[in-house]
Amino acid sequence: MNRTIVTLAALGLLVGCGVPKEQLEAKALEAENYRRQYEDASNQAKAQDAKIAELTKQVQALTAQLEEANQAKAGAEEATAAAEQKVQQLEVQLAEATALNETLSRDKEKLAAAKKELEQKSQQYEQLAQSLKEEIRAGKIELSELKGRMVVKMKDKILFSSGSVKINPEGQAALAKVAEALKDVQGKIIQVEGHTDNVPTDPKGPFASNWELSTTRALAVVKLLQEKGVDPAKLSAVGYGEYHPIASNKTANGRSLNRRIEIVLAPEEHAPGVKAPRTASNK
Repeated sequence: MNRTIVTLAALGLLVGCGVPKEQLEAKALEAENYRRQYEDASNQAKAQDAKIAELTKQVQALTAQLEEANQAKAGAEEATAAAEQKVQQLEVQLAEATALNETLSRDKEKLAAAKKELEQKSQQYEQLAQSLKEEIRAGKIELSELKGRMVVKMKDKILFSSGSVKINPEGQAALAKVAEALKDVQGKIIQVEGHTDNVPTDPKGPFASNWELSTTRALAVVKLLQEKGVDPAKLSAVGYGEYHPIASNKTANGRSLNRRIEIVLAPEEHAPGVKAPRTASNK
């Protein structure tokens, strides 16, 4: 409004100076148009500045959000890597635990088998001891067990006369009881071992050495056990002469202890020539 008044005043002065009125009015209108255009441009510039400021704020906010997102992404990647490493560690631990469990299972099976075998051995020992309790009580027989081998030990004076290989009646009766007990034994081989003292055999006698004497006596016992019903496939005889003493041969009592027959019961797999069962791997 003020600018319009000033323009009109200026026109009045110019009219007074002899400038045509129409020309002056045209100039005034042109000046007014420029003024309005300037004001419009100024207003648009202010609006644009405000818009730029708002957009700048938005850009700054988005930049901050992007930075936070990048940081979160980095953290997530680290967390993912840590989780993957933990999974790998757990997989290793699981594999180790599985292997250990398999080992423990095998050990458990072995222990169960060993326990069963021990129980069977104990049962066989008790049954044998019960069957021979009278002979054991009378001192005719000694029964022992060591490392899975049961041994029925008989002094030679119960079985044989001095220098003889013929089993006497007392010995036959004792061996009959032994045979009765051995007939029911399963999973064992039965080896009859002959032993002597270190006194040489009579050069004029039938035995050249204690080897022959001990072996012949062992064979005599084997034959009697077979006659009494013991499976001959399980029986064997061996003579050790004086070379496996259990006492000193310097005394009469020691020599008496060394003159003996031992009936040894051992697991069948320990028998010479016994083949392992055929399996898929050795067929």
